[in-house]
Amino acid sequence: MLDKDLAEMYGVETKRLKEAVRRNISRFPDDFMFELSALELSNLRSQIATSSWGGLHVVHIKN
Repeated sequence: MLDKDLAEMYGVETKRLKEAVRRNISRFPDDFMFELSALELSNLRSQIATSSWGGLHVVHIKN
């Protein structure tokens, strides 16, 4: 699940969700979130672009 998906579930902007998590990080387990490196994001976009199922997937990750 991406940050945008969780933010949508809670009806908030992605940046507000991330701010809230960072302010309250001690309330979350260590593996609650992670950030992709530029290379990982590029690889993920590459995999989505070459998906054989033919659908469109947009990955939007804000830093």
